Amino acid sequence: MSSLLLIRRTSLLFCQWKAVYVEPGIEAVFEDDKVRAQESASEMLTECQNEALEAVGSSSSSAESAIAGLVECVEYSIAEKIKKASDEVSFQTTVRKRMGDLLENYTCADYELNTTEAESTDAWYSEGVTRNVDILINRPASKVHVVKNFIDEEECLAMEEAAKPTLHRATVADGTGGSEVSKNRKALQAGVKVPWDLERTGDPIARVSRRVYNYVNYVLDLDIDEHGQEDLMSIQYTGRGEDEEEPDRYMPHCDGDCTGLEFKHGNRMATMVMYCTIPEKGGATNFNKAGLHVVPEKGSATFFSYIDPETHVMDKGFTEHSGCPVIEGEKKIVTQWVRLGVTKQTPWTAYNTLGVLRSAED
Repeated sequence: MSSLLLIRRTSLLFCQWKAVYVEPGIEAVFEDDKVRAQESASEMLTECQNEALEAVGSSSSSAESAIAGLVECVEYSIAEKIKKASDEVSFQTTVRKRMGDLLENYTCADYELNTTEAESTDAWYSEGVTRNVDILINRPASKVHVVKNFIDEEECLAMEEAAKPTLHRATVADGTGGSEVSKNRKALQAGVKVPWDLERTGDPIARVSRRVYNYVNYVLDLDIDEHGQEDLMSIQYTGRGEDEEEPDRYMPHCDGDCTGLEFKHGNRMATMVMYCTIPEKGGATNFNKAGLHVVPEKGSATFFSYIDPETHVMDKGFTEHSGCPVIEGEKKIVTQWVRLGVTKQTPWTAYNTLGVLRSAED
C-alpha cells in the first residue's frame, strides 16, 4: 500500500503544499541547502568527536589535550568550510558582474523597459505629506528605493537657477585623490551651496535638502545632519539623437565603496537622485549588478544606501549604477551624496576623492 507524503514549499512570495505518493520499498528523502549544511556540520563534528575519544582512550593523552585536539579539529574544519564557501561566493560574484556588464547596453537600449517591479511598498510621512515608496531591494548594506513626489517644481527651478552661473563639464575621481573630466561621464554639473540660514523662511533649496536628510535617517537611523555635507549637485544631460557616438551618460560606477569592506570614516554611504526634467528617450538609471532598472518620473527620487547601519560594512556591488544615454530631450537631476562622520570642523572637503583625510596624506 502506498503512503501519502505532504511537502510544504515556502518562500517570500508563496507557500504551497504538494502531495507525493511513495510506493512500498522506496525511501523518500527531503534535502535542501539547510539540510545539507546541517548534515555536513554533523559529519564534521562526529569526526572530531571520534578523534577526541580515541585520544582519551590512549594512555599517553590526557583529557585536557584531547579537548584541545577537539577544538583544533573543529576550528580547522570550519575554516576549510568557510574558505570553500568564500571561494564559491567570489566565483558567483564574478559571474554576476560579467552578466551585469553584458546586460548594461541591452537594458539601456530598451526604451520600452519599465521600472523593475517593487518587492514591497512603504508610505513615508514627513512635512505633513505622505509619500509612496517602492522598495526595489532592501538588503542590510544595499538598499534601493523609489520615492514618489519627492521634489516639486519650485525646488527644481530654484536649483536650476542657482546652478546656471557655474555649470561646467562633469568630473570623476581620477584614482589618485583628485578629479578629472572623463568620457565615462558626459554631462554638465554645478554644485549648489544650501542656504541653511534661509531654511526657516521656506527656502526651496534648503527645504529639499532637509527632506533628503530626513529620509536618510528614516531608513538608516544614523542621526545624519547637514553639517559638513557635500553641496547639492545639479546635473544636466542633453540628447543629440540615435547617431551620436558619445551621448551624454554616466557609465557604471559606485558612489562610495562597494567592495564589502568596512566603512571609512567621513565617506559617502547614501545617495538621493531627484528627477526634475525627464528626457523623451533614454536616461534610465540601471543597477546592473542587482538587475534593477529605474525609469525616471518627474518629481520622483531614487534613494540608495551602501552601508549596513549596524555593522558599518559596505555594499558588495549591488548599488553599482549607471545613467543610461540620453537620446532625445533633456534630463535634469538634483543629486545629494550623503556622508557619515563629517562635521563643521571636518567637512567633506577635508577628504580627497579616495576618501582619505587630507591631513593624513602628509
